[in-house]
Amino acid sequence: MRTVITGGAGFIGSHLCERFLAEGHEVICVDNLLTGSRRNIEPLLGDHRFRFVEHNVSEPIEVDGPVDNVLHFASPASPVDYLMHPIPTLKVGSLGTHNALGLAKAKDARFLLASTSEVYGDPEVHPQREDYWGHVNPIGPRGCYDEAKRFAEAITMAYHRYHGVKTRIVRIFNTYGPRMRLDDGRVLPNFMGQALRGEPITVYGEGQQTRSFCYVNDLVDGIYRLLNADFSEPVNLGNPAEITVLQLAQEIIALVEGTRSTIIYKDLPQDDPKRRKPDITRARQLLGWEPVVERSEGLRRSLQYFRSVVK
Repeated sequence: MRTVITGGAGFIGSHLCERFLAEGHEVICVDNLLTGSRRNIEPLLGDHRFRFVEHNVSEPIEVDGPVDNVLHFASPASPVDYLMHPIPTLKVGSLGTHNALGLAKAKDARFLLASTSEVYGDPEVHPQREDYWGHVNPIGPRGCYDEAKRFAEAITMAYHRYHGVKTRIVRIFNTYGPRMRLDDGRVLPNFMGQALRGEPITVYGEGQQTRSFCYVNDLVDGIYRLLNADFSEPVNLGNPAEITVLQLAQEIIALVEGTRSTIIYKDLPQDDPKRRKPDITRARQLLGWEPVVERSEGLRRSLQYFRSVVK
């Protein structure tokens, strides 16, 4: 099997590269390193079945030879990144998805789109099910990411219906683990970095907004199962164990022994989702999948990694 992974040098993408190599695939990792890092894939470069191509997938993609799978994971994915790069984010969600779908169509390959829980926006339905259409501000500061992913889903379904491409769509909820960038702006690496440096931990609003954190190994297992399932509509993958942001801050302070960190509060950013929890009934029924790594264990593993990169 020969698998192309766009965004393969990113946090989730690099874990996918590892998993597909472990499953016996030849892997072609395509990434322009805007938010990904060569460091994430360095251990793989010595494997003759792995090839790294530095390329912006918003430009046409060319791959010699047969391709069995195309996984489109290229995109800035944290608020810090997509607010800094709004136009590349919109381009990779639209032009990049179009190009990746074109490659899958030309090679008669399966295609899997990395979508996001952000397609639900600040949801009015809880927990979020795949048949909920969302509550998104298209012209707000987060719209560049939310609407790019909503468009990506739409064009993926159009290629499936019109061209018969074998497509899959995964809606990824908050995911964490080794290789997250400490400065990517997401809540968990923010808190870990602040606690390790003994800085105040920044909680926005009163900290009562909720998130559901899935360890990256669980997510990757769900993605692998989804690719091999015969189902074209979106599937939520995430951990339904809901927690407030304030509770997470308290757990991390307790985990980082000797930290001097205390909690400070700042204003809630515009359009920040108040609640986030996946309904994973579809994943359970279709894929036989649910998370197995407890948050306490996942946080412990993540802390080991963040200790090695904190400055």
